[in-house]
Amino acid sequence: MPDEPPEDDVDALRVPIEDALDLHAFSPRDITSVVEEYVTAAHEAGLREVRLIHGRGKGIQRGIVQQALERHPLVRAFYDAPESHLGATVAVLMEESDARGG
Repeated sequence: MPDEPPEDDVDALRVPIEDALDLHAFSPRDITSVVEEYVTAAHEAGLREVRLIHGRGKGIQRGIVQQALERHPLVRAFYDAPESHLGATVAVLMEESDARGG
């Protein structure tokens, strides 16, 4: 059997930190933690605005994403991306000085 990384290998789960994340690839039960970790990583990477693509559907994923953003301490504001017709949410992240409280 070829060498395979262990299931808990963090490198196997890394997502590139870009200014947009398509959440369609993730299980609905994982959306909250994915959003929380992505926002933190995006902030650490110096991004100040990110786009979370959740799709339109019935609005359930949108609600989960926006709830996670509402509670996240590094999110200054968020809004529905106007061109996506409720299929994506844009999050405005804190500036570094805001995040430090100074």
